[in-house]
Amino acid sequence: MAQSTGRHFLQIPGPTNVPDRVLRAMAAPTIDHRGPDFAALTTELLKGLKPVFGAAGPVVVYPASGTGAWEAALVNTLSPGELVLGFETGHFATLWREMAEKLGLSVDFVPGDWRHGADPGVLAERLRADPEHRIKAVCVVHNETSTGVTSRIPELRAAIDETGHPALLLVDTISSLGSIDYRHDEWGVDVTVAGSQKGLMLPPGLSFNAVSEKALRTSENARLPRSFWDWGPILAANRQGAFPYTPATNLLYGLGEALRMLEEEGLPQVFARHARHAEATRAAVRGWGLEVLCADEREHSGSLTAVLLPEEHDADKVREVILDRFDMSLGAGLGKLRGRIFRIGHLGHFNDLTLAGTLAGVQMGLELTGVPIDRGGLNAALTVLGAP
Repeated sequence: MAQSTGRHFLQIPGPTNVPDRVLRAMAAPTIDHRGPDFAALTTELLKGLKPVFGAAGPVVVYPASGTGAWEAALVNTLSPGELVLGFETGHFATLWREMAEKLGLSVDFVPGDWRHGADPGVLAERLRADPEHRIKAVCVVHNETSTGVTSRIPELRAAIDETGHPALLLVDTISSLGSIDYRHDEWGVDVTVAGSQKGLMLPPGLSFNAVSEKALRTSENARLPRSFWDWGPILAANRQGAFPYTPATNLLYGLGEALRMLEEEGLPQVFARHARHAEATRAAVRGWGLEVLCADEREHSGSLTAVLLPEEHDADKVREVILDRFDMSLGAGLGKLRGRIFRIGHLGHFNDLTLAGTLAGVQMGLELTGVPIDRGGLNAALTVLGAP
């Protein structure tokens, strides 16, 4: 890679750029995690997390990646051999399915084309075909990081309610929380899974479960093995502002600052900013004459856009050239989309000029690798960004 100066453009869909305010907060001295100052910090953080999730109930915090929060959601609510219904919306939905099977669960996995979200009609059909209520949980990825497709959680909740089925609703918001409108309580979600390294503007290392009363009751009889992931000891310790393990203190400092930043901007404004940047990115893609991977206008992601290249062009080669020439990282195609797409992250600590620079780098990279495009793509995005 050529020697470069200036900032690196980290435009993958997470980890995202960490704001200076958060970095400075994390640089504070570590304190005693059994002392009164830490107890006050924990109490404040647990209160501050609730509005971000749209949850009145508890939010459990782990020193782990989002994968850990996936496992916690499953082992706290299910027993060996129980049936889970999932939807193949992309690479991460597939990984969650694999985890469930490794844990000893049975998974009915609805096949998908990775261009659409979970189908509420199919969900209703599967639940109606289960009068014995063998399905114990429905697992859905809200915003599929590998595809830029957002499933319509309120419609999925309505499908569950219409059938009268008692299955729990477990939702992965790892690349949507703090970027795309999400309402744990209002949408009737039982367990919301999240991570720190995307819309929450932190480094990787924290993960979360927001938990409904129904999920808490279910956990009392769940029989999958759990120790570190067990909600019970964590919630008990949290009542005194503590954790039953050594917490990631300095990441928690950063979380406090990130929550203050979200509160200062206001969550509605945060969501509107992300939606606007997503609209500008799609305008650029279409202006270039290329295709956005998401095929349903209702399901476009506000946090990332996946760009589908013509079959004769290698998306990884485009990414390689852009990294070498312009010091910008774009997301790779994952799983069966490897080499077919690249992903532009536009989430977290992000503004208009950062997006303009990102899209300029993409346009130059496409031209350098011989992908036939219309140079009006960048101007199409700037028109969206410049609108009053």
